Amino acid sequence: MDHSPRFEKLCAEARANVTEISTEEVAERIAKGSSFALVDVREESEFARGRIKTARHMGRGILERDIEKAIPDLDADVVLYCGGGFRSALSAESLQKMGYRNVRSMAGGWREWKEKGLPTE
Repeated sequence: MDHSPRFEKLCAEARANVTEISTEEVAERIAKGSSFALVDVREESEFARGRIKTARHMGRGILERDIEKAIPDLDADVVLYCGGGFRSALSAESLQKMGYRNVRSMAGGWREWKEKGLPTE
């Protein structure tokens, strides 16, 4: 997907401030039954077309508004993903600013997850 230069710059700056996790590591954690919150920050229509098993939906537009009720623990293990890793990086940076200390963005996002044939629902 072609993104505007300013958007790409904004995302690069966010990525420099957040920790990323690979699709393989997320898949491994799910397979092992590790306890963590997997949050899909894509649009509702994207989530409806397919998602990673165990993911809960909290779109980028409402994430900051609703996160504290859904995940009140600022030390919670949270992994965010989107279509390609851009929106999730922005979201992770935003949650860090809200005080969340253990939040990561899944590099490559949904597109990479599907390309690798990892489990979906």
